[in-house]
Amino acid sequence: MDSGTLSFWTAAVVLAVDFIVRIVSLVVVPRNRRPGSAMAWLLAIFFIPYVGILLFLLIGSPRLGRKRRRKQTEINAYIFNVTEGIELVTKDQKWPQWLKAIVRLNRDLGSMPLVGGNEAQMHIDYDETIRLMAADVAKAKKYVHAEFYIFSSDSVTESLFTAMKEAVNRGVIVRVLLDHVAGLRTVGYRKTRRRLTEIGVQWQLMLPFAPLQGKYERPDLRNHRKLLTIDGVVGWMGSQNVIDSSYLKKSNIRRGLHWKDAMVRLRGPIVTALDAVFLTDWFSETDEILPQHEIAIARPSTVMQNLDCQLVPSGPGFANENNLRLFLALLYSAQKKIIITSPYFVPDEALLYAITSACQRGVRVELFVSEIGDQALVFHAQRSYYEVLLEAGVIIWLYKTPTILHSKHMSIDDEVAVIGSSNMDMRSFSLNLEITMMVRGKSFVAQMRDVEDRYRKESRQLTMEEWRKQPFLRTVLDGLARLTSAIQ
Repeated sequence: MDSGTLSFWTAAVVLAVDFIVRIVSLVVVPRNRRPGSAMAWLLAIFFIPYVGILLFLLIGSPRLGRKRRRKQTEINAYIFNVTEGIELVTKDQKWPQWLKAIVRLNRDLGSMPLVGGNEAQMHIDYDETIRLMAADVAKAKKYVHAEFYIFSSDSVTESLFTAMKEAVNRGVIVRVLLDHVAGLRTVGYRKTRRRLTEIGVQWQLMLPFAPLQGKYERPDLRNHRKLLTIDGVVGWMGSQNVIDSSYLKKSNIRRGLHWKDAMVRLRGPIVTALDAVFLTDWFSETDEILPQHEIAIARPSTVMQNLDCQLVPSGPGFANENNLRLFLALLYSAQKKIIITSPYFVPDEALLYAITSACQRGVRVELFVSEIGDQALVFHAQRSYYEVLLEAGVIIWLYKTPTILHSKHMSIDDEVAVIGSSNMDMRSFSLNLEITMMVRGKSFVAQMRDVEDRYRKESRQLTMEEWRKQPFLRTVLDGLARLTSAIQ
């Protein structure tokens, strides 16, 4: 065969493979995928076919493996059955008419019941929150369960590590879960692992990415939850990781960046629900079912705030986007006011419609975001939505540099609030394991209103006049980043 014939057949094969890849992609990519996400993947495959198809094979599946999903289904069924009838919901005030349906929605999606008799206290001082968590661990008598996306040993977190060490020395069982990929990207990761081992903590990596050891999930499916429980008596959850507020990155330190977060200290039956989430993730990573006698059943708080609380776990182990469905239900139910705080705000079409529709119904909508970003693509994608939000009537507050407002919460009217680890972006809806708590109680909403007032004093309002003066190049970058955000 001469070189001309060989070149002809080589070109023919390449063209045939390229054509087959495109046709197969049209069938495979859109299946059980959002239209926007499917279109983004198809564009990537059509314009950069070989790179696009390799990326799709690597990170194209938004679901955990079958084994992990089966575990999640089994645990959900178990939780649903053993918690039947334990709601203990307070009846001292009239519920909003729409709340009962949302409680049922959360129960069906995440299996967790609404439980009453709880107290909750918000904390937004970063370093003080770590000291307070350490103080609670110092009182532990039976067990400590900690699960954080980032868990690092440094000068700020030393009090917590010391408290864990002293607890282990007292005979307390301390278990820690930390995300693998997030840890690899964290300064001092190896030091942290050694420290946990030295002080006698039982620790495990969440969603380990170790293909050579047979441990493989899509590398950007992450466990983003943050929670801590002590003896079934006290619990913590929210947005804050266990690390210095600069995250110890040279670029952050050079820019003077610090993170501001919101955590909630809990007492009452909701602490048992937090433990259930930890036990679920511990079982998923270790195949170890912890003995029931090791886990305390939390009782109604003696400091009777009488808050009704419901946990909503979410992530790629569930069939539905539990957190997104909760947010949508609340947004469409609001009658007077919606205040959203989210560091990474990249809504899908449904969420954007819910927010703008609320404005059109006469609901006051405020959004707190950071003036600057720590992740360029997400920051520019977020900015691409500002114009449509401003046109709809959303009041946008920019938390002033150099602080990254990392808190994640939302208040609805004067009745209901949600707080947790979930951002309002497509990553948190589809790719991250998250935990969100819905709270009914005017006293807790009042706490959140106080926090929102503090944010407002440290923010400036973005106006349409200012926005329309944005440089053209920045607008182009915003639009391009918005396109990439749909690839899931």
